[in-house]
Amino acid sequence: MSVVKIMPCLDMKEGRVVKGIHFVDLKDAGDPVENAVYYQKEGADELAMLDIAATLENRKTRLAWVKNVSSVIDLQLTVGGGISTLEDIEMVLEAGADKISMNSAAVKEPNLVTRAAQQFGQEKVTVAIDARRNKEMPSGFELVVSGGTKPVGQDAVTWAKQCQELGAGVILPTSMDGDGTQNGYDLEFTRAISDAVDLPVIASGGAGTLEHFYEGVVQGGAQVLLAASVFHYRILSIGQVKDYLREKGLEVRS
Repeated sequence: MSVVKIMPCLDMKEGRVVKGIHFVDLKDAGDPVENAVYYQKEGADELAMLDIAATLENRKTRLAWVKNVSSVIDLQLTVGGGISTLEDIEMVLEAGADKISMNSAAVKEPNLVTRAAQQFGQEKVTVAIDARRNKEMPSGFELVVSGGTKPVGQDAVTWAKQCQELGAGVILPTSMDGDGTQNGYDLEFTRAISDAVDLPVIASGGAGTLEHFYEGVVQGGAQVLLAASVFHYRILSIGQVKDYLREKGLEVRS
């Protein structure tokens, strides 16, 4: 089993970190730079920063936010939100991101994933897959875009397989049913994705207890564990999570 990584996530809106439940009811969760510095000191392995309103507001990721955060950390930084062209990717990487994450744009133009991987390297391309339960889909999960507002009528697990074929380097599945609830990762969804692809999978949406992180790896098959609320509101520390996973026999970075 590979080394498990812990990845706090900064959901950004109007220059602040925010956190909601099921993608709505957003509450302020602090300053992005202060949070980034704190998480690096805490022992985070990677950091995600998602401009959650960019696609809905039909604009690009705020590059100033990327520069401000990347300038104070040495962590691998994945940035997403409003990235829809190769030029967008280039600007975000130049602003200090190590990887980019795309969601709606990849669904709209799958070839963008291939071109991005060819131009910037497969390891720099993460495809985020937001989904909700729908019994009419073969896997039981329907792909949703535009910040969780638009169901696509497409099977989310089939799309994950396609993303691997297109050249994605990482898959970031988030279950809308679990987002922000702190009731645990959607293990069925995470496992369906991790079984379908040979790429690193980031568990996302719903972590609230130490057990949830362990389940994300052992039952969900994830290599990276993303969380927001539980870290932003200091319910758990990254150190606590790592110690717990270590005690349970998983390999984590010190």
